[in-house]
Amino acid sequence: MKLTVVGGGSTYTPELIDGFARLRDTLPIEELVLTDPATDRLELVGGLARRVFARQAHDGRITTTTDLDAAVDGADAVLLQLRVGGQAARQQDETWPLECGCVGQETTGAGGLAKALRTVPVVLDIAERVRRANPGAWIIDFTNPVGIVTRALLQEGHRAVGLCNVAIGLQRKFAALLGVRPAEVHLDHVGLNHLTWETGVRLGGPEGADVLPKLLAEHGDALAGDLRLPRVLLDRLGVVPSYYLRYFYAHDAVVREMRTKPSRAAEVAEMERQLLALYADPALDEKPELLSKRGGAYYSEAAVDLAAALLTGAGSPFQVVNTLNRGTLPFLPDDAVIEVQAAVGRDGAAPLPVPHLDPLYAGLMAQVTAYEDLALGAALHGGRDRVFRALLAHPLVGQFEYAEKLTDELIAHNREHLAWA
Repeated sequence: MKLTVVGGGSTYTPELIDGFARLRDTLPIEELVLTDPATDRLELVGGLARRVFARQAHDGRITTTTDLDAAVDGADAVLLQLRVGGQAARQQDETWPLECGCVGQETTGAGGLAKALRTVPVVLDIAERVRRANPGAWIIDFTNPVGIVTRALLQEGHRAVGLCNVAIGLQRKFAALLGVRPAEVHLDHVGLNHLTWETGVRLGGPEGADVLPKLLAEHGDALAGDLRLPRVLLDRLGVVPSYYLRYFYAHDAVVREMRTKPSRAAEVAEMERQLLALYADPALDEKPELLSKRGGAYYSEAAVDLAAALLTGAGSPFQVVNTLNRGTLPFLPDDAVIEVQAAVGRDGAAPLPVPHLDPLYAGLMAQVTAYEDLALGAALHGGRDRVFRALLAHPLVGQFEYAEKLTDELIAHNREHLAWA
């Protein structure tokens, strides 16, 4: 089995490598190709990847290349984890929206739209090369904004599934609080990427007993602390929202914080500098502890589980993924991409039925889905008016004056990545 990681020079990659090594019985890899245009980073990461495989006695071959076409040739699955513009672009995404009093964030709001505009054309070009080289290959997208990118891939007919680590992180958190194995915890997870709620936590599978009320009653303070939301909000809602909901439920407080502290991009850039220095040490043959602070926790386990299910039919029978709605949520278009539990196998992902959803969540989902539709149109076809319409539709922008200014700021800060600008 051959797997290719596009964006293999990312400091995330050793987390993925560690999972491939530990879980080789679930996903037997004969060849793993890391591809990235950043040669220096690629060689540092590739060297550590080989040492990790050697330490854990994995006999798979790891190669590195800047030649994308060679990297995807013959691949059974291609994982996308790229960042167009790097951390410098992320720094901009997180700062210029604050000028209008709007959240600056790399996956939602005006910054998230900027990332989508930079990313979608690049991802579609990669996917087309994958299709030419191996039409049967699966594309697993971890590149943000996952919902929009996955929708772009599926709209063009690619064999693609989107992946996020939020759900697996919550599953692990709940399992630890309950004192059970993670595999025993099934989430009633519903929403869009980075806009999700846990409406139930079941032991043993989709039909298991719901222990969410118990979790909220006994561990509500800890859960609220992790989410940085008031405990009373969780109690009143009776659900556990994704931490990304803080941008919606506590928008103005988040903006005040962002204006008085270093950006996450600045923190990550410094962390990446330290990580790359560690990776350069030829004695290092395991992922360093610092990597746990980089983000992407449990990404490797989720990726292995998904790839195994798609390629071999192994892996967990139910997984939280990003895939087409296809009537699962009747208030959204069939071609919307939703993030829910799905039955995953060689034929792809089939969403499990979702009970009637409270209008409090359905309404926000519908609005953000409309934004994502407009955002994808702007990413595919360009034009100032399309960017403006997407921003005006986003609930974190929504006002004419802000949308006008943010449109000009977005184009000015991203002109080198926008062919039409």
